[in-house]
Amino acid sequence: MITFRRVFAALLAAVAATSLATAPASAHERVRPLPQAHSHNDYEHARPLQDALDQGFTSVEADVYLVDGRLLVAHDLADTRPDRTLESLYLEPLRKRVLANHGGVYRQRAEFQLLIDVKGEANSTYAALEKRLYNPRYSFLFSLYAFGHVKKRAVTAVISGGRPKDVMLGQKFRLAFYDGRIRDENDLNIGSDPKIAPLVSDSWSELFTWTGVGPFPATERAKLHEVVNRAHAAGQRVRFWATPDTAGPAREALWKELVAAGVDHLNTDDLPGLADFLRAR
Repeated sequence: MITFRRVFAALLAAVAATSLATAPASAHERVRPLPQAHSHNDYEHARPLQDALDQGFTSVEADVYLVDGRLLVAHDLADTRPDRTLESLYLEPLRKRVLANHGGVYRQRAEFQLLIDVKGEANSTYAALEKRLYNPRYSFLFSLYAFGHVKKRAVTAVISGGRPKDVMLGQKFRLAFYDGRIRDENDLNIGSDPKIAPLVSDSWSELFTWTGVGPFPATERAKLHEVVNRAHAAGQRVRFWATPDTAGPAREALWKELVAAGVDHLNTDDLPGLADFLRAR
């Protein structure tokens, strides 16, 4: 259980880390951030995290399994490797980056989301994740929820997949937030407290039939705008997974509709493709 003493230690670590942030930023840290760019299954790229950062992405997704006490990053359990941990692929690189940039993932300040998709048993995996987030080496990075208030920091960790809802709702202190669902009335969804569930996500193919080919049905466009407007009115961000992601006119047509509706995170495996699309606009 996370105690007040550990939270206080984390706050002291944040102050100490900020005072040590003197290293100069390199060229890749001067990339202009793209607020709507989300790297789906980011760990499958040749350089997890770094490839997304080089393109200006402000949200990355990592699937984690708890294996022998380690949080291993992979899409499937059979693909886990002991050297590919959450710390080595994400926490440590983000720590170095934020220190080099004097408190931000990018030199040009932008909110940054680390979406952690919990695989396997939710409670034990989340407990192991908390230990990593509250480690003073990393705790200064993460936005803090404390007694109903949120302190924004360089990185906001959001838990997706196996989300231990009851555990998270019962916590007075957290360094992680909840990824709600759009369709599930029994989950934290649109209209939930954004200090707990700042993000709502869902499968595009479960909500819409349009794949970017031909005209966007008017009823579906209205539905998309309604979803986004309701979420934004509650102070929440919106993301869809399972959007068509094959390069071509259909994907671009769909991305244009998502941008026009104000969707906050565009989901892709094609980092240069989405970066070029967003910068061209």
